[in-house]
Amino acid sequence: MQMVGAGWLMTSLAGSSEMVALVQASNTLPIMAFSLIAGALADSFDRRRILLSAQLFMLAASLGLAICAWLDVLGPWGLLGFTFAIGSGMALYNPSWQASMGDIVSRTNLSSAVTLNAMGFNLMRSVGPAFGGALVAFAGAAAAFAFNALSYIPIIAALFLWKPAEKTERLPREPLAQALGAGLRYMSMSPHLLKVLVRSCLFGFAASSALALMPLVARDMLNGTALTYGLLLGFFGLGAIGGVLLNGRVRERYPNERIIAASFLGFAIGLFILALGRHIAVSAVGLMIAGACWVLALSLFNVSVQMSTPRWVVGRALSFYQTATFGGMALGSWIWGLVAESHSVSVALLISCALLTLGVFIGRWFGVGEFGALDLDPLNTFTEPELRLDLRARSGPIVIMIDYVIDEKDTDAFLAAIHRRRRVRIRDGARNWCLLRDLENPDLWSERFHVATWNDYLRHNARRTKSDLEGFETLQALHRGPGRPRVHRLIERQTVPLHEDLAVKPLPPEITQH
Repeated sequence: MQMVGAGWLMTSLAGSSEMVALVQASNTLPIMAFSLIAGALADSFDRRRILLSAQLFMLAASLGLAICAWLDVLGPWGLLGFTFAIGSGMALYNPSWQASMGDIVSRTNLSSAVTLNAMGFNLMRSVGPAFGGALVAFAGAAAAFAFNALSYIPIIAALFLWKPAEKTERLPREPLAQALGAGLRYMSMSPHLLKVLVRSCLFGFAASSALALMPLVARDMLNGTALTYGLLLGFFGLGAIGGVLLNGRVRERYPNERIIAASFLGFAIGLFILALGRHIAVSAVGLMIAGACWVLALSLFNVSVQMSTPRWVVGRALSFYQTATFGGMALGSWIWGLVAESHSVSVALLISCALLTLGVFIGRWFGVGEFGALDLDPLNTFTEPELRLDLRARSGPIVIMIDYVIDEKDTDAFLAAIHRRRRVRIRDGARNWCLLRDLENPDLWSERFHVATWNDYLRHNARRTKSDLEGFETLQALHRGPGRPRVHRLIERQTVPLHEDLAVKPLPPEITQH
């Protein structure tokens, strides 16, 4: 409703296509800019408090927008500023809310929960814009802004009443910069997630033309009013609800990449119809097709990220996904506005239609894989060793060396397994990973890596998942030495201290007696 009022109000405050498209961009740009920080906060702090803070901030911004519009003191840039502020609140809200779903429902029900959330969102998208368009037409944009502000109150009340189960953390919270780095490292070492980011960014960029240019479609192509604009958004939302209803059946029958490719192509068809249509009935058909494909693609991207990410980093993974998607949407909204300004709305829609068609073929290199096979529950097999040196939590750097004895005939299998192990190590926080081979005893191989502190080493081991277990077992099976591979845990001294600051603990009684 707020976007209906803002989009239509901009058509009267500034008639240019670029400024109208910037309304959508100003709402999505903060999600691109602030989602990464919001994701790190979602993984590190109480998500309920973050959700409450975001909702209260959006309530305040929405009230400010309504008051300024009511007093008729709102200019084009002021309108963009308020929509940017509301988008900033949404950027803070989204990662915590999406990550909370995995805490509320079981992993087996997560896909259904994400789909139901999308259905609720798109139900409001279908009803809200139509109502908002009517409200703008009969009572003005200020009334729509005020009604939107009131809509935050029930959510705030529900969050106050919600009492999530408290989580017990054995390790202290990561600093924000370190948490951001850990999230970036995890994403960069997860090829399947990178493919999702590429496709979602492209989809957001190309598909944003529909929402960004819809006020101009209503005003210039259909010669309509604010009510027309609201109806167009309503048709888009109705299509999205249809996509939600089809979602379960489609996923049962088709692989993920085929669904994504069909969504790209279907949205392109919807835009093609919208670009050539000059009657609201024709535009409605195109928008309903586009809406269905919109929710099929975005919900599958969302579920793919959540189901492919362990809980310790899910907020940050979702924030990267939202940064890619909404960053593409923000950039696309601005670009399509420029194209519409320099050429026409129809030309902008047709170009984005062609780009979506191209996105179908990009799946050959950036295909979205299946996610059901990964068991990302914590492995929880690591036991903190008894140390003779009296380490502090922040003592470091810590150097880890693991020795393997490998037969010459198993060298290729070992190298393949250790290559996969390297990716997991770096993904979970290892630095300066390397593989060493003894010159005098070629069967002896050593894996070595660093972590900054002892706490980071404990975090590194706590991040192991059950899906990583197979790789560890493969390496152990290839090891030909006595017992398990030997692990050396060392503290690094880059300069020689005058006095050792780490005390040596006495041997346990059962050892000193022998």
